[in-house]
Order: sequence, then structure tokens, then C-alpha cells
Amino acid sequence: MPRKTTGDRPELNPVNVGAAAVDIGSKMHVAAVNPACTDTPVRAFGTFTQDLHDLADWFKACGVTSVAMESTGVYWIPAYEILEQRGFEVILVNARYAKNVPGRKTDVSDAAWLRQLHSYGLLRGSFRPDAEIATLRAYLRQRERLVEYAAAHIQHMQKALMEMNLQLHHVVSDITGATGMRIIRAIVAGERDPDVLATYRDVRCHSSIETIRAALVGNDRDEHVFALTQSLELYDTYQAKMLACDRKLESLIAALADKGAKPIGKLPKPRVKTKQINTPSFDVRTALYGVLGVDLTEIHGLGPSLALKLIGECGTDLRAWPSAKHFTSWLCLAPGNKISGGKVLSSRTRRSSSRAAALLRLAATTIGRSDTALGAFYRRLSSRAGKAKAVTATARKIAVLFYNTLRHGMTYRDPGADHYEEQYRSRVLANLKRRAKSLGFVLQAVPCDAEVAVS
Repeated sequence: MPRKTTGDRPELNPVNVGAAAVDIGSKMHVAAVNPACTDTPVRAFGTFTQDLHDLADWFKACGVTSVAMESTGVYWIPAYEILEQRGFEVILVNARYAKNVPGRKTDVSDAAWLRQLHSYGLLRGSFRPDAEIATLRAYLRQRERLVEYAAAHIQHMQKALMEMNLQLHHVVSDITGATGMRIIRAIVAGERDPDVLATYRDVRCHSSIETIRAALVGNDRDEHVFALTQSLELYDTYQAKMLACDRKLESLIAALADKGAKPIGKLPKPRVKTKQINTPSFDVRTALYGVLGVDLTEIHGLGPSLALKLIGECGTDLRAWPSAKHFTSWLCLAPGNKISGGKVLSSRTRRSSSRAAALLRLAATTIGRSDTALGAFYRRLSSRAGKAKAVTATARKIAVLFYNTLRHGMTYRDPGADHYEEQYRSRVLANLKRRAKSLGFVLQAVPCDAEVAVS
């Protein structure tokens, strides 16, 4: 039988004639266009702003309409934004997907290979939210960094107090609470009398004045007071920066609500009235309800702050994912499907650095202790398969509820842990009856007053 030559292979027809590609680097960007448009289809550009505009001008001259870029850092952001402002359709390609496409020759540059794949329509762009959501996400991530910086100075304050042998953290649950901050500010202001410091106790504090007074008898050395003073000043600075970030978030969410112009009804009462720490200073739940028209906090595990972070990561329009299965697969919360010869080789979930997936896992961890249907599911799976798999499976359920609520306007009503346990018991019993019937047996219920003989 004659061997087939390479000429017998069917060639792919370009579906994107105006395709171009950019291989992003820290000091240089390598761009490639269609070789039929110019004598030098591959060129290198710098990373300065004028260089990026020169890149856009070259793309315009070559008739480029769509640009694919590959990057693993944050160097792509300026190029992406400038090319998008100049009217190009820009997609960011995951390097893992581009690398898995076979057929690349060794003498072809990365940019030329990306352009060729993009012209054939073989590249899939990563999710990039709208400009308003991208701005919201930037503010939220900046606020998250500020919270982390402030937390470090809380530890510094506690260390200074320990060096002074002031056992404040043993008599108050949080040194940044009302009682703790009053006492710390008084110490920084020069007060050393434990009787006076104990009078700053808040009425809600569980420890008595006598206990607090005994804990505030310490060794007041100047270097420790100096460290406490500077840590308090830095903590207050980051608190002020967080308030400024909250103002930006509040105004941006209000603008999104005005732009959406969604008719909203009466907001239901919150399930939990306790305010969590480090939450924004404005009413996040009401603000989000004005934008979305639905109350995400009805889903157990999703508080106002966590729901806002999820919106910042995923956006308000989830049409980028055709179904909830696509959404959970993007989050790397769905089981894998490595199958060969009809045999499942592995069903483990892929590793992911997605912030949205981390938030959903956090919600799953907190809901495991609640008396809800999701909590009962978590506890049942945790006892059978382990906590790690239980967290992933529960996070996937929360992700499906989040998707259906935003995409289809579903209103979630928790049936309760007892209802879930009863459903699970009925399902297991039906399976046992079907199994017994297939083996020629019939299951019968044991009377409640029957005595079980133990041999």
C-alpha cells in the first residue's frame, strides 16, 4: 500500500484573515501578522507607551482586526488596554492551551505560531470582564491588600503589648474591638494606671473590670511603647486607606445600579444581622441588590462581602458560560474526565489559582457547621470521602446556585438539614430495594419494638 505524503493531508482554511498575535515579555513584545501583508511579518516592540501605540499603528497598517496575546504575568495589561482602546478585538490566551496544540515547527517563533493558530480559530480567549467590572475588581483587590497590611500591624501591636506583659488579648476577644482600641490609644497617649485603663471597658465586654485591671499591670519600657505607637499609627493609616477604597466602591456600584436600571422590589430581611469584620463601611447587600435585582445572600455561605468579591471576579453577566457545568468547569470545581477505552482513569479536579474558586471554597468551609441542607451534604461527604473532597463538592453546589441566581433569577430557599437527610435516606432505601429485587429478595422493615439478638 503506498504511503501517504504530507501533501495528501487536508489543509486548514483560515477563518480569521486579519489575525495577529503578540508574545508578551517584560522588556520586549514580539508581534506577528499575516505574511501576505508585509515583508517583515514578525517584529519586536518595546514596552513603553509610545512603543505600544506604534504596535497598534503597525497592526492598523497591516489590516489586523483581532489580536491574540500570551502572557503568564501582568505585563499584558497595558498592551491589552491600549489595543482594545484602538478598536482591536483582543483575547488573552492561556499558555497551557496554546502549548498543547501539535504541529509547531522548531523554526517558528512563538508569536508566529500563535498568529497561525488564531487565524485558524483554534485559540480560546480567557475570561475578561467588562471595563466597569474590571475596575470594581481592581478596587476590591486593592482593598484586600490593605486588609492584609493592616492585619500585619495588628500582630505588631499584640507583640508590643506582650513585650510589655500587658495580657490584653487574654481578656478581650479582639484587641481591635471597642475595648481593645480604647485601651491601646490610652496607653499610647501616656496613660499607665491600670485602674484608669480598666475603665475603658465596653459594656459588651465579657471580662470584668477587675480581670482587665489585673491583665494591664505590666512593664512599661520606652522602646516597647514606641513600637506600639508606630504600629497603631500604621494601622490607622491603612484603615483610612480602606475607607477611601470603600468610597470608590460605593460610587462605582451606584453607577452600575443606575446603568442597569433594573426594577427592584422590596429587599427581604437579612438572614444574619451580625456584621463581619473587615467588611466595607457601606451597605453592600442593598447596593448589590440595586445592581443585580436578586439577593445573593439568600444562598447560605455567601455573605455580602463575599458576594461582592464574587461579582468582582465573575461579573454580573454570566452569559460567557452557556450552563452551570461550563461555569463550574471554568472554576476547576467540576470532576475531571480522563477516560481511555471507556475506562475512567481519573476524575480529580484540576489545580487552579482562581480567586473565585477560593472564595467558594471558603464559603463551603463555613457552611459545613450550619444546620442547612448544604451543611448536611458537607458533613455526609466529609465522613465518607474526607474534608478536602467535601469542600470541593460543596463549593461546586454553591457555584451552581450562584450561577442560577444571577443567570436565571432563581430564588434559593433552603429546605433544611432534616429535609436533606430524609431525602438521602429515601434515596438509599430505594437503591437497596432495587438491588434486593434484582437478586430475588424483598426488603422488609424491622418493627421498632423488635429485639435484636446479639450472639
